[in-house]
Amino acid sequence: MSLPQRSRMLSVACVVAATAALALSGCAKSETTDNAGGDSTQGAQTVQTPTASAGPGCTLTTYGAPKLDLKSAVVGFSQSEKEANPFRIAETQSIKDEAARIGVKKLLTTNAQSQLSKQISDIQDMLAQGAQFLIVAPLNSDGLEPAFQAAAAKKVPVLTIDRKVNATACKDYLAFLGSDFVEQGKRAADAMIKATGGKGKVAILLGSSGNSVTTDRTKGFVDQVKATAPGLEIVAQQTGEFARDKGQQVMEQLIQSKPDITAVYAENDEMALGAVTALKAAGKAPGKDIKIVSIDGTRNAVQALSNGELNAVIESNPRFGPLAFATAAKFYAGEGVPEDVIIADRAYDPANAKASIGGAY
Repeated sequence: MSLPQRSRMLSVACVVAATAALALSGCAKSETTDNAGGDSTQGAQTVQTPTASAGPGCTLTTYGAPKLDLKSAVVGFSQSEKEANPFRIAETQSIKDEAARIGVKKLLTTNAQSQLSKQISDIQDMLAQGAQFLIVAPLNSDGLEPAFQAAAAKKVPVLTIDRKVNATACKDYLAFLGSDFVEQGKRAADAMIKATGGKGKVAILLGSSGNSVTTDRTKGFVDQVKATAPGLEIVAQQTGEFARDKGQQVMEQLIQSKPDITAVYAENDEMALGAVTALKAAGKAPGKDIKIVSIDGTRNAVQALSNGELNAVIESNPRFGPLAFATAAKFYAGEGVPEDVIIADRAYDPANAKASIGGAY
């Protein structure tokens, strides 16, 4: 992302003190965890598009929820996937750290282990334990209706983060906080075109099926390549399920079935790093013989980019804690919350990778 673009972004979202009014911009508060050191300003989320033009937003009155003081509240956080990759680790830690920082009375946390039925039961269990506000990282865009209905029956607002759900905002759930995944795909395509000169044969390592992240990152990339680089041919699309071992397995298969591949677009860093391992084992030089562009911005990926093994990384920032609790505070203060609060994601390239490692997660 260019400096002019960055300067147009709204300032970093933060939570105000318990007695102050909430603001989603205008402060330099950042979050650091064990997974995010170095220049903390690089790691903080920034609101890019709060979709204020969509109207006044969802208020406490329109949602039909009771007034709540977060300091005396029970808040539940439902994580969708096992914390075996940096994104999920950083996301969960961010929620825990911010809850502790602002003094939430009790934070309940669950992990669905990539099972939709478990995420539904996790949410229902937290409601049974008295959860009064829920933050949910959905496993899939569909299927959580029973959990949302259970929350609605108890008038408990549900704030979704990082993946969108196919439901009605301010009715089935409060709002969505996250990235513009189509834009991420487009930016990845632009980076790939730059790395390849707009020519060659590219394979896509798809994320897991059934969620908006995979669908949108694929659409953004494919549409941008077709529109701007007809010489870059997409010759394979195969799921690596957002996992490093699966990405490695798929890359090993592609090396055999598509030996003329010159580039790989991985829809997350873990699959990209798996592809790097497979390519090295096959005697190929990742980043040179095969250009690789990925999305996430994990520290390992940015390090690989600095080492010349990746060619570009588009960030997808997982540090939702401050923004999630800031949004909750705004909501309970009687202010309207937009349907979509879109965060700005930076881009890592060979020029800034080394200096940016400390701000990656």
